[in-house]
Amino acid sequence: MVWRRYPFEPMWREMEEMRAELDNLFRQVSAQDRFLLPGGINDRVLPTIRGEFRVDVRDHDDEVIVVADLPGVEKEAVSLNLVNPRALEISCEKNKETEDKAEGYYVRERVYGTMRRIVALPSDVTDSNAKASFKNGVLEVTLKKTRGTARTTIEIE
Repeated sequence: MVWRRYPFEPMWREMEEMRAELDNLFRQVSAQDRFLLPGGINDRVLPTIRGEFRVDVRDHDDEVIVVADLPGVEKEAVSLNLVNPRALEISCEKNKETEDKAEGYYVRERVYGTMRRIVALPSDVTDSNAKASFKNGVLEVTLKKTRGTARTTIEIE
């Protein structure tokens, strides 16, 4: 009897390897607190998948500055909360301007809805003397370094 190799075996083997890699990736993501571990796979991959925004965090002598790009978001739709001395929550809502039922879209990638991110800070900060500004879709938050424990809300100027 002549044994023939299953023609789809290489494809199934490759799919099984890919599934195992994805399982491993999801195990890593769920095992970590993605909000408090900056710079990992979570910051590079998940924000773009879920439509979250990018931030820059600068550490100066006596303050920490967080800059976030929020294009298409109105100032009134942005909320800031100091979750703990080392974590700033930025949330916003981007509303769709009109209900567009036009056909002919080739690509439709713009994201609408609620976006939320908790940004890990390099030092303990306080909300006293905190400043926040929002201009042309760019949010800038300046926080003074210190020790503190309470969750607070920061008003945007």
